[in-house]
Amino acid sequence: MGKNLKHIKLWLQGLSFRTGVIVLALCIPFYVLSFAQMALPAKYLSVETKGILWVILFGMAKTCQYGGLTILGVEGYKRVKAWLKVNKEKQVDKDNSNSDKC
Repeated sequence: MGKNLKHIKLWLQGLSFRTGVIVLALCIPFYVLSFAQMALPAKYLSVETKGILWVILFGMAKTCQYGGLTILGVEGYKRVKAWLKVNKEKQVDKDNSNSDKC
């Protein structure tokens, strides 16, 4: 069993940075769907069906999350974090420049 997991991990780490970001982004809709379906009335979905859907969708979200992080690795995670930080700083600078015009 341990050999198979190491083989899968090595295969995932061999995928590209872009693939890792896409797989990681896929976890967002799965999280949304896993909790949004709970808001549907009981006349559309039974409680048992909602439970089964939640387990499947939440499991897919976690699979995408951990799979994406495995693909990205530590260096890819740092790259994404730096990219988000730069974009946030650009947004703050943009907002500050717009507030000066008022």
